[in-house]
Order: sequence, then structure tokens, then C-alpha cells
Amino acid sequence: MTYRIHFTAEDLARTKVARTALPLMELDLAARALRDRSRPLHLDAWRRRTRGRLTVQGRMALSLMPPVGWSPTFVDSSLNGAPEELLDRLRATPRRRIRQEVELLASRQGIPDWAGRLPEERDLQEQLYQGMDELWCTLLAPHWPHITSVVNADRSLRMRQFAEGGVECLLSRTNPRWMRWTPPVLEIHMANGVDHDLHLSGRGMLLAPSVFATRTLIEDNNGQQPILTYPVAGDQPLYRPASPSPRTERPASPGLAALLGHTRSAVLYAIADHPACSTKELATLVGIAPASASEHATVLRGAGLIETQRHRNSVLHTPTALGVTLLNGQGYGRA
Repeated sequence: MTYRIHFTAEDLARTKVARTALPLMELDLAARALRDRSRPLHLDAWRRRTRGRLTVQGRMALSLMPPVGWSPTFVDSSLNGAPEELLDRLRATPRRRIRQEVELLASRQGIPDWAGRLPEERDLQEQLYQGMDELWCTLLAPHWPHITSVVNADRSLRMRQFAEGGVECLLSRTNPRWMRWTPPVLEIHMANGVDHDLHLSGRGMLLAPSVFATRTLIEDNNGQQPILTYPVAGDQPLYRPASPSPRTERPASPGLAALLGHTRSAVLYAIADHPACSTKELATLVGIAPASASEHATVLRGAGLIETQRHRNSVLHTPTALGVTLLNGQGYGRA
């Protein structure tokens, strides 16, 4: 059984990759991963730490996010912004939409007994919103800088694919284990075995990399641009373009050079200018030996200024939020 997404030329032109991690989408996927022990084993320690810390409200919110199935769409996964602000916006959800969502979920997969009273009882709604806040604080908030760095690294890789072969290259390489591009249709093998045809009709698609996703997921709500969620690149083969040409050296600020040293400052600047660069590319950019580039990257990683991911025989370096903040404090954004 296959989920088929039909693209027109207009859809291809409007398809894009999310600029950064989508907080509510990642929260929904983290909640599913918490309940599903079949998810990757490396999450077991995280599950043990978080599951025992949830209160009644947190478990209430968790019960509306099954391991496989539908979650309430008034928790709009497509929204981008500060997580706390997005969670606060949930409290403005109209009662009519809550009722529609509850009735739809009940017809699709069943709901907890208390959820049937949700549209009419404001106190119950507030408990749910408190539970969502708690899920965020417990499941994701401590890890959000790391999640953001990993997602940004994946986005950089996808942009390289796009630059090489356009959006069709992007669609064919994003998640080949579960997706197959047979122009003009993207075929997806879904976990729930659904067989469906989705015609984008000029809306295009938003590709959203996720740390907690293990397969490809589709969200198509209310006529908005559908979201295709896929796992960030881990052990998948990734396209690696030719090494970049050496850049004109960005002069390090005196303060940063005094803190890190001239060469290490140049390495950090190079990684910020070329996120997801390999160690070999980094050495070319800065004009140093690969062994030296590796040594400096190790120190920067230990200081929390860069994030490194391994892909086959290469390691790819991307600045962390802390690293970008440090550079911005030295005028990086004005260079």
C-alpha cells in the first residue's frame, strides 16, 4: 500500500525545506517516541528519564498523541517560532475547532474518555494546555539547542542537493528508504499501510527534517501547504559535492582571536560560512592541513561551539546556537 503525492510544475516550484526545526511538530514526534518502545534504542535512556517526571496533566496531553495514528491538528505543526509562544497560542483555539477535532479523532481511532468533554469544559482545556507546556519542558527544552543544530545541518545538506539537481534531486535523495520519486509522483511507504493519492494542486510541499521521526510522515490539513516530515540524515548515504574553493579569509576580531587563537577563530568562521562542511573542505577553506583542521574542530566541538555528524567516511561540521551567538557578538552578521 502506497501514499502517492502528485506534483505539477507549480508544486515543484513551491516545494521547500523548513528553515529550522518546527517546535510543535518535534514535540508531537517526541511524544510518540516516548510511548513507542520500538523506536530506536538510543532513545531508551531519554525515555527512562522523562517518563517518570510527567504529572497527570502531562500524561493527559500524551494520551492524545498515539505512537501510530492522528494527533489533534489544532496543534499546528507547521508553525515556526519560539516554542513558548507557539504553546501559548494554543489557548486561543476556538471551541468549534476543538469540537471538530475531537469528533474527527473519535471517528478515526477512538479517544480517551475525558477528551469527549474537552470542547465544553474550559478547565479541562486548561489542563490539556498545561500538559502540553509540561511535555515541552520535560521532553524537548533541555535538548532544543542540540536538536536545532542537527536539523540545521541536515537542511544544509538538502540545500546542496537542491543546488546540484533541483527539487527533483532533493525529493529522490531525502529519505530513499521510505520514499521513491517516479516523476511526477512521490511514492511513500507509510507505517499505517494507508493507500491514498494526494494532489498538491499548486500548493507545493514543505519538507521538514526531524530528530525524532523514524519514517516519512504526511500532514495535510485545512488546505494549507502539506508537510512531509522525514528523519534527519544519519546512516543514509548522502550526496557529497566537490570541495569548495578557498574563500577570502574573513579577518577574525581581536577579541575572538585572543580567546580562541587566530587559526581556531578562522576555523569557526569557516564553519559558520559553510555549514555541513567536511574536515577536508574545512582545511581547504582555512588553508591548513586536514589533521590540523580536525584538531581545531575537536576543540571547538568540546567547547560546544560546533556540532559534528558522521556520514560514512566523512564528518560534517555545523555551528551550534552558542557558536553563532559568539560570532554575532564579534560582528559576524555585519561582515
